[in-house]
Amino acid sequence: MKPNLQHAKAAFAAAAGLLTARLGILAVPVYLLAGANVMDYITGLLAAPFRAQVRSSRTGIKGIAKKIAMWLLVAIGIMLDILLAYVAQTLNVGLPVNFALAALVCLWLLANEIISVLENIGDMGVDVPFLMPLVKWVRTQAETAATTTTATQEEK
Repeated sequence: MKPNLQHAKAAFAAAAGLLTARLGILAVPVYLLAGANVMDYITGLLAAPFRAQVRSSRTGIKGIAKKIAMWLLVAIGIMLDILLAYVAQTLNVGLPVNFALAALVCLWLLANEIISVLENIGDMGVDVPFLMPLVKWVRTQAETAATTTTATQEEK
């Protein structure tokens, strides 16, 4: 193997390891969401002709802007988690989990992305009847957890 390729692989592995260590429980949802973003974009491009839509750079930019907005929501979840951790530390109260809100945001966004991928695949003529209800149930569970968490915090 060429030395440059070995160095690139080592650098990638080190960066991925560092990112995974920093994200903790948020690592898996973040990686899954990134993969779902790519799948949604690709299946959206592939499904466009089946929907009689024209692929254009304008539509592509809108799709990318939507993905960026999703990642901004994850960033907001991380900021809220950091704020909660700061408040908990100031009050000398322990938090059982780091990045819980951000993980919940990722789960909800991931469910929406998977639903979009399944809709794109369905538009291409592939039948996926059993997956859609399952993914919608997961999204509902994430929404319920967020609502319950908010109600519990408001009671305090």
